[in-house]
Amino acid sequence: MKKYLLTLALIAGTTLGALSLRADGTNATVAAAAPVSTNLPAASIDQRLSVVEAYIANTDPTAALKDTNGNLTVTAPATIGNPGPGHNAWLLTSTAFVLFMTLPGLALFYGGMVRRKNVLSVLAQCFLITGLVTILWVFFGYGMIFGGTGDMTKDVIKGWVGSPTVNWMLNGVTSAPNTNYSYWVSENVFSMFQLMFAIITPALIIGAIAERMKFKAILVFMTLWMIVVYFTQGHAVWGINGCMNGVWNPKATIKAIDFAGGTVVHMTSGWSALVLCLILGKRKGFGKENFAPHSLVLTYIGTGMLWVGWYGFNSGSAVAADVVAANAFTTTTIATAIASFVWPMWEWIAKGKPSVLGFCSGAVAGLVVITPACGFVTPQGSIYIGLAAGTICWFFCYKVKGWFGYDDALDTFGVHAIGGTTGAIMTGMLARNAVNGNLATNLKAYVTDSWFQPLVWEQLKAVGITIVLAVVATVILAYITKLLVGLRPTEEVEITGLDESEHGELGYHD
Repeated sequence: MKKYLLTLALIAGTTLGALSLRADGTNATVAAAAPVSTNLPAASIDQRLSVVEAYIANTDPTAALKDTNGNLTVTAPATIGNPGPGHNAWLLTSTAFVLFMTLPGLALFYGGMVRRKNVLSVLAQCFLITGLVTILWVFFGYGMIFGGTGDMTKDVIKGWVGSPTVNWMLNGVTSAPNTNYSYWVSENVFSMFQLMFAIITPALIIGAIAERMKFKAILVFMTLWMIVVYFTQGHAVWGINGCMNGVWNPKATIKAIDFAGGTVVHMTSGWSALVLCLILGKRKGFGKENFAPHSLVLTYIGTGMLWVGWYGFNSGSAVAADVVAANAFTTTTIATAIASFVWPMWEWIAKGKPSVLGFCSGAVAGLVVITPACGFVTPQGSIYIGLAAGTICWFFCYKVKGWFGYDDALDTFGVHAIGGTTGAIMTGMLARNAVNGNLATNLKAYVTDSWFQPLVWEQLKAVGITIVLAVVATVILAYITKLLVGLRPTEEVEITGLDESEHGELGYHD
């Protein structure tokens, strides 16, 4: 009976396809396995069943077919080299979820917090970035981060800056899996999934400079910023040969980890946002006029969309429907819910009332801080992360912002820069081997299951490099943009509102 059931499992499994992503979702890029010589003996029933088990466990399907030197000893089943429908389906779904985070989630979240006369400008900026980043990604962005076979000799700067000519216009990116990043997910699906991360990252910067940056300036700055900051940071942290990819690159200079974008997404955008808002200066009338959100209803709806979409962001980063994705889903829920509760409680204590904006801001802060950790920490660890997110980010938005007086319009720095930095450090403190077996691949000496394990120091180094890259690059790129097209609209345009002045439309007619 057992043999009969195993045979049925084989028949079902072989219809599913082959090749899966690494269980921590840290990335992978390359073509399917080379054809196997037909002179090799056929795989046995047990070996074929091992392929089914590999599909279920999200591991290498060729492992049982190789000798100790990694050479194939039997003819691989025909399904090896094809994507697995279940894992592929989850990443397709996750990709849609992450796009949902920007359009309409972030657009409504930010749109509700600006004044009525600028709501359409935020929506337009989010749409602009979506199209712009897609063009950059297809031509050379994907290749700069994930392209090639992991050969450092093709990098512009080994391990730090990838080659823009690899996978030019997605050449060679097909429905076959790229086994550097996934055994069971099509590379073109993986590429589209990562594109959605690239889209939302510069869109986050909009929150700090809302209502006071020219549309053409945003176009120029974001183009330069993606090339210099995002594609560089993404390659270093997530590229298979990246110098800060501690999970998969045994030669990594810094043995850091980032499951879904704490340093790559939130720190780069958040620290760049602070610098850019300081260079731009404060909005006209800041501190004198009423700058309250014009529609907390829109912000509330946008927050809900962000939370739902974030499951694709975090759980999807496992690049498989596996146990790591399940853990990421769980820890994301716990940390976010706790932070959404803690932030307004601090408001209640400090100001006497818990605000709806506080609930929304707390939820987003929880999502940000858990992002780099969700696939590496236990549910217990996510409790600490939720408490930290609701407390530290609130403190920066409520107190530190007031002390220094910078005009971070929609709290991008307080939530994303501080949240991403906090999350990156706490990932080093709370990552546990029991959650993600891939930590043992190259990090045995760094993840010792203690609060002050050696991984913490590696995370601090990654944090420092990320801040330097974001700050220095933003200063240079902002002044280049200012030289080319200017940064701010005229005072008259700013007073009238960007909706009517730059887009010839109004969000509301009454």
